[in-house]
Amino acid sequence: MTLTTFALIRHGQTDWNAQRRLQGSTDIPLNDVGRGQARDAVATLSGYEWDAVVSSPLSRAAETADLIAAGLGLSVTRRVPKLTERHFGPAEGLQAGPELEALRTPEGFLGAESDDDAANRGLAALEALAEEFPGRRVLVVAHGTLIRLSLGRAVGRTLQSIDNAALNLVHHHAVDGWELEYLNGEQLTAAAIS
Repeated sequence: MTLTTFALIRHGQTDWNAQRRLQGSTDIPLNDVGRGQARDAVATLSGYEWDAVVSSPLSRAAETADLIAAGLGLSVTRRVPKLTERHFGPAEGLQAGPELEALRTPEGFLGAESDDDAANRGLAALEALAEEFPGRRVLVVAHGTLIRLSLGRAVGRTLQSIDNAALNLVHHHAVDGWELEYLNGEQLTAAAIS
């Protein structure tokens, strides 16, 4: 049975993260805290051997991937457009409050990509990588909402928010599907997985 392992890493912090603004597909760069988080992630990730490093093309994910890859003595294989963060439409840049609430709909936000569409897009990207790198270890740097929705869809459960630069380790079995081992740096027990 072919087992492909993925580390799904959310980019490091940006100023909009610190201000609790909805980023979505707006291209906001890392801040110095985020660069430090990316460098700090190397210690955890160096416990594994990685065959490929890919990232979203948005600068905050691309720079996080570049910093992690350099720390591991690797280079980034490529940027994958389908790993771009969910598009939140006119809600991007807003903080919690009446203006944001006015845009909220049962599916997310007015003019935004739906949860289902984002989950399907992200999971399709991961499944394509599993086909491209069967039996390998792939480090993926992307975005919190996209990781949460895609990973939740893969393992069939609702997940909470994804922390900046934390380890989320998931295995893709060619026959049995997806198995989540680490979430936000915490190892899950067998009971928590099922």
